[in-house]
Amino acid sequence: MRIHAWRKDLADIGLAGQVFAPHYARPLARSCGAQTTMLRPNPDAQGGAISQLLPGEEFSVLEYAGGWAWGFSAHDHIVGYVEGIALADPIAATHFVCEARAPVTPDGSLASPVIAHLPMGTLLQGHEEGACLDTEYGCVPLSHLRRLDDPEADPVVVAERLLGAPWLDGGRTADGIDAAGLVQLALSLCGVEAPRLLDQLPALGTPVPEQEPARRGDLVLFEDGAGLMVDDLLMIHAGCAAGKVTVEPAAPFAAERRRIPL
Repeated sequence: MRIHAWRKDLADIGLAGQVFAPHYARPLARSCGAQTTMLRPNPDAQGGAISQLLPGEEFSVLEYAGGWAWGFSAHDHIVGYVEGIALADPIAATHFVCEARAPVTPDGSLASPVIAHLPMGTLLQGHEEGACLDTEYGCVPLSHLRRLDDPEADPVVVAERLLGAPWLDGGRTADGIDAAGLVQLALSLCGVEAPRLLDQLPALGTPVPEQEPARRGDLVLFEDGAGLMVDDLLMIHAGCAAGKVTVEPAAPFAAERRRIPL
C-alpha cells in the first residue's frame, strides 16, 4: 500500500476497523538524521526508491526488523522501508534550508572549513548566533535558511535554484530529483502541502480552462511528468528525457494545468 501502512501481517493502528491485519502497531515518531535516506518499497538497499527523506523530516515507524524500519513519511504518508540507522530522535524544527545546498561549519567563523552540506528542505532546530544558526550538526549560515513561520513566496524561484540537478527516480535533492519531487519540494517551501506521487498531483489545486492563459506557478501535468509554469509559455520540470531539471516550452508537453493557491 503506497499511502496506507498495511501488510498482511501488520498495519497502522489508525487503520483498525478499515483493514484487517493480525497485528496493529502504534506509530513511533522518528526523524531522518544528518544524511538523506531513500524510502524503498522493500527492505533492500539495492532496490528501487519510492521517495527520499530529508534531514529532520519525521518518519512514523511501525516495525524495526533486520536493520530496517517500516512505516510512513509523516508529511506525505508515503509508506516504505528506510534503513534504521538513518533515523534519529524527532526534533522541534525552527528553520528550513531554502537554497539548493547549505554549508555546515564547526563554528561561525568565516575561516572555518565546510564539514558537510545539507539539502534544500532540510528541517533544523537551533538558535541564531550572529549570521549563523547553531545546530546539532554545526553552524549553518542564516543566508541559506528561512524560519518555518516565514515560507517562500514563489515556488518557481525555489525550483529554479535546482536547475541542472540530475533526474533521479525517487529523489528530492540537488543530487537527484524526479518530476513530482521537484513540484512537492518547491511548493512545500512555500507552505503548500503537495502529494509525492505523480498520479496524486491531479487532486492538487483547481483546473485551469484550456483557453485561459497560463500563469507563473501553474501546475502542468502530462504523461509521465509534471512541472511549474515559469511564464505563459515556459515551464520548469525534472525531465527524465532531458536527464535533469530544465526549462522548456510547455506546449509540447501540457495536457492539463491546475492553479495552486499560495
